[in-house]
Amino acid sequence: MFHPGRFTAPSQKEIDQVNNLPYTDAVIHETQRLANIVPMSIPHMTRRDMHFNGYFIKKGTCIFPLLMSVLWDEVEWEKPHTFNCEHFLDECGRLIKRDVFLSFSPGFRVCAGESLARMKILFFASLLQHFRFTPPPGVSEDDLDLTPVVGFTLNLNPYKLCAVKRL
Repeated sequence: MFHPGRFTAPSQKEIDQVNNLPYTDAVIHETQRLANIVPMSIPHMTRRDMHFNGYFIKKGTCIFPLLMSVLWDEVEWEKPHTFNCEHFLDECGRLIKRDVFLSFSPGFRVCAGESLARMKILFFASLLQHFRFTPPPGVSEDDLDLTPVVGFTLNLNPYKLCAVKRL
């Protein structure tokens, strides 16, 4: 479940580096990892008999992968509840692929929405480069409720923001 008090947003330095392509890719991956809106994948079928965490799962069993259990795993991620692009960058600043990055479902089928989601995140990164977003006058950041509405996907309640052009 999303914990608003434990989430740290990207810094201005991270936002300003969006034109650095490996860094931008790392920002996209980290955004998808941390703010995953589909916590449970679509149903999958096991292709063979298998053992998992001490349980026997028969071939053909319908399973529902819980993506959030991997994307926020405290063993796999250095800072699982903090925005940290270094999760996807090596010591030279190159993008690294992580086997535990499952924001678009595990298995052989790629989510049809992946390319659209990446374009939306790039668009949002561009907005962040040009605008600073603040609550409307008379509303503090603490007044914003970022608790998701739980359903098949996690959605936020609507709220208003002001876009202030950066100088």
